[in-house]
Amino acid sequence: MKNAGVVSGVVLILSGCVRHQKDSADQSGVSVQAADSVNSKGMVRLSGGTFQMGSDDAGFTDARPVHKVTVKGFWMDEHEVTNAQFKQFVDATHYVTVAEQTLDPADFPGVDPVNLVPGSAVFNPPGTPVSLDNSMQWWKYVPGACWSHPFGPESTIKDIENYPVVHVCYEDAMAYARWAGKRLPTEAEWEFAARGGKTATTYYWGNELHPGGKMMSNNFQGHFPDADKGTDGYKGLAPVMSFPANAYGLFDMEGNAWEWCNDFYRPDYYANSPEANPQGPDDSFDPDDPKSVVRVQRGGSFICSEQYCIRYKAGSRGKGEIRSASNNLGFRCVKD
Repeated sequence: MKNAGVVSGVVLILSGCVRHQKDSADQSGVSVQAADSVNSKGMVRLSGGTFQMGSDDAGFTDARPVHKVTVKGFWMDEHEVTNAQFKQFVDATHYVTVAEQTLDPADFPGVDPVNLVPGSAVFNPPGTPVSLDNSMQWWKYVPGACWSHPFGPESTIKDIENYPVVHVCYEDAMAYARWAGKRLPTEAEWEFAARGGKTATTYYWGNELHPGGKMMSNNFQGHFPDADKGTDGYKGLAPVMSFPANAYGLFDMEGNAWEWCNDFYRPDYYANSPEANPQGPDDSFDPDDPKSVVRVQRGGSFICSEQYCIRYKAGSRGKGEIRSASNNLGFRCVKD
């Protein structure tokens, strides 16, 4: 089985992958000031506590070993940041996301400059079954795709204001969080919140994918990637809060859209992770993409299935290059 979290963290340009390697909180050139006031509306207060982090699933080598972690109390958004919320930020700051920015040919050696147009990656399922060894068969770089035009220039967010905002890179999510007086969660905070007090379960809600036939998250049902049956009611993204909240009152901690965490990604970090409030390693290393700066993503997305992306299971990890985006990648915020 392949990890679609890798794909969700890649900038796709035509038939190849290109990577930006500069890590910063905001490279848009836009001054982002915090909102005048911040309250806890739409957030859930978590008291913190101790839990067993990671997974002993043999397929999740980067989530091992399972280890004890204690996190301080914090507030977390009850759902992923929506199109409407992100629009408020853009309207207030005139922020320009990475997917909308002009591309510098120097960052893309070997790519014909005529192809260097702003855009983002969109899930584009083939019409027939395909081998799962080449994800380019179901991803397409779409010029003009961005948070406000999720499928390309002719699409809009009208009537989907309460869907998760997508096509956001790490630095876009950071810029929003600063404006809102919040921050991105650490990976430990994210997993503590997702577990909802449960331990050693296959999924964050329990051991059955569909307990009693009930759909618990927005993921892919059917033959991946060509035949999404939409048994859960959605083919593609779903509005936030469409599925049951966990015991902490948090929605969509599995499926729907991948979520950025603040931690750098290293597959070996858990072996030396501190017990108290781990903040992640000092730098990143992805053996699949060693030249890129990579951050952790969590939760899986609407294209995760038992056939392909299984990293919506409890304790599993995703990863993404910091200036990459796609239409299955979003975020939520926390604050102290």
